[in-house]
Amino acid sequence: MRALKNFRTYFLRGLAALLPTIVTLWIFFQSYMFVENRVSVHVNRWLVQTILLFTDRYSKEFLTDFWVHGPGKITGFFVAIVGVVFIGAFLASVVGRSFWHVIERTLMRAPLIKKVYPFVKQITDFLLTQKTLSFTRVVALQYPRRGVWSVGMVTGTGLKTISKAKNKEFLTVFVPTSPTPFTGYVIMTPRDETIELDMTIEEALRFTISGGVITPSDRETFKQLSESDQKAIDSEK
Repeated sequence: MRALKNFRTYFLRGLAALLPTIVTLWIFFQSYMFVENRVSVHVNRWLVQTILLFTDRYSKEFLTDFWVHGPGKITGFFVAIVGVVFIGAFLASVVGRSFWHVIERTLMRAPLIKKVYPFVKQITDFLLTQKTLSFTRVVALQYPRRGVWSVGMVTGTGLKTISKAKNKEFLTVFVPTSPTPFTGYVIMTPRDETIELDMTIEEALRFTISGGVITPSDRETFKQLSESDQKAIDSEK
């Protein structure tokens, strides 16, 4: 029984160590395959047609075997990346931004697309845009009702109108949802009804994404174990 328990423990530990790397590589591989099968293959076929327009030295079958199905197919992948860069440069200009705003307004008027597009844009903007989060510190507050504590990140002070009406200092707090912390609720709560936590923003996000499994205490324990192991190694020397 002890051997079985050790096997299960070591297996789970190894799986926990390998799974993040495997999932990360799988995501990048699937992204590459998507671009190659959906975009670069058409770029390579266009390249074959372009070559045939300027020369008849090679047959269409030979060019297709090399550029579409052979080692030359990676060319379409790099051409697609360069194309995205050029589109990004165009959209960074005044003309490009104006043109894209027109397209977005058109999409927002479409009957079905307008229900999906804003949420997809919110996710992609969070993941891809180079904007820094203006979170200052992590607090615990009673939300969504008294007696239930949630972890939130302070984004600023509350609205002055509310502070003056209640004669209290308020905080604006973003309460992320699990397991996707880029969505959540923005609430205003009295400052004296919050508890400032000894957590970094990154630790709060890990806590949310993991559903509370990963806590700062776990990281501190791991750090202490690592330090004790290092001291044991130094003592043996």
